[in-house]
Amino acid sequence: MIDPELAAMIELLPKMDLADPVAARRAFEEILVAIRFDIPGIERLEIEDRTVRGFEGDPEVPVRVYRPKGATAASRVPGVVMIHGGGFVIGSVEAEHAGAALMAMDAGAVVVSVDYRLAPEHPYPAGLHDCYAALTYLHAESDALGVDPERVAVAGASAGGGLSAAVALLARDRGGPAVCFQLLAIPELDDRLQTGSMQAFVDSPMWNRPLAEQSWRAYLGALYGTADVPAYAAPARAGDLSGLPPAYIATAENDPLRDEGIAYAQRLLQAGVSVELHQFPGTFHGSALVTTAAVSKRAQRESALVLRQALGVERD
Repeated sequence: MIDPELAAMIELLPKMDLADPVAARRAFEEILVAIRFDIPGIERLEIEDRTVRGFEGDPEVPVRVYRPKGATAASRVPGVVMIHGGGFVIGSVEAEHAGAALMAMDAGAVVVSVDYRLAPEHPYPAGLHDCYAALTYLHAESDALGVDPERVAVAGASAGGGLSAAVALLARDRGGPAVCFQLLAIPELDDRLQTGSMQAFVDSPMWNRPLAEQSWRAYLGALYGTADVPAYAAPARAGDLSGLPPAYIATAENDPLRDEGIAYAQRLLQAGVSVELHQFPGTFHGSALVTTAAVSKRAQRESALVLRQALGVERD
C-alpha cells in the first residue's frame, strides 16, 4: 500500500526508460531544470568543480567539492564521498547538487560529489574506479581540505548506494583509504534479480524490475547474466562482509530493491558489522522526490541525524 500523500503525486513523477541512455539523460536533465530550487544557506559553502587523478591510470575524474567556509587543517571537519544514483546510466553532480550542498551544511562536512563515468558506454568497473578515486583524493588532500581522515564516510542512493557499498568493500580489501561509515539509501546491490520484491514489483512507480534489468545489463556489459559477476560490481554477491564500516540502510516498502537492501543489512549484522536498518512504510523507489510528504521529511531527518552521529558532529 502506498502512502496517500505519495500516491496523490505519482502521476506527476517522471517515467524512467534506460533503453536509450542519451535520451534518458536528456530527459532527466530537463526535469532537474524544472524542479531546481534555491538552497538556503548555500553561501556558507565554498563550491568548486575539480578533476582528480583516476584509478591506476584511468582518466581523471570530475568531482564537485562542497567545503564549509573556514574549514582548515587545524579545525578538521568530517568528509563524505557522495555518489549519485541513476541506475548506473543517468545522473550527475548537477542532479545531486542540492543534496550534496544540504549534506555539507547539515553535517558541517566536506562533501566530494563524484561525476563518475556512466554505463553502457563505460561499464563496470569504470564507475566504481572513479568513486574509489574520489575517496583516495579526499584522503590524500585531507590537510588542504581541512578533513579529519578518520571521519570519512561514503553515501549514496539507489545505484549510488550500491557503488558506496562496493567502494567500502574495495577499500577494505585494499587496506584503505579508510571509510568510517556507509550510508546506503534504497541501494541497488544484486544483479541476480531473484528476491521476492524484485519478482513482485514489475510496474511500480519510478523503478521496477524491467528497469533493473536494463540497468544491470548496461552496467555489467558482457558479464550480465553470467556467474562471473564480482562482488565489487554487485555487493550482494560478496561472500565475506566482515570488517566493513558500520552502515545505515534505508529501504522503501514498494520498491523492487527492498529485499536486497534488507538482506544485505542482515548479512552485515551476521558478519559482526554494526547496522541500522529502516524500512519506510508506504514509500516507493524515489518517493523522496515528493519532499512535502511527511514520510519523506521523516526519512530525510533521520538520514541527516544518523550521518551526524556517525561522523561525531554535534548539532541541536
